Amino acid sequence: METDKDHIHYMIEAEPMMSVSKIVNLIKSYTTYHIWRKYTNYLRKQFWREHTFWKEGYFAYSVGNVSEEMLRKYIENQG
Repeated sequence: METDKDHIHYMIEAEPMMSVSKIVNLIKSYTTYHIWRKYTNYLRKQFWREHTFWKEGYFAYSVGNVSEEMLRKYIENQG
């Protein structure tokens, strides 16, 4: 994982039956819950209408013939 000002890069390995949208949904749901739990007072001022944190969309990219080390270095050099 590597963070930038407004996005996060993840390297994830998952079972083929797990869809990308399901993985993203799980990550966003889990992190939103815990971020709101820890920073409720601050976030209420920023997101006063609803308990949200992430934008609706996401970008996913799959890689084929690239080593894990090359991918890891690429992600680390983002941001």
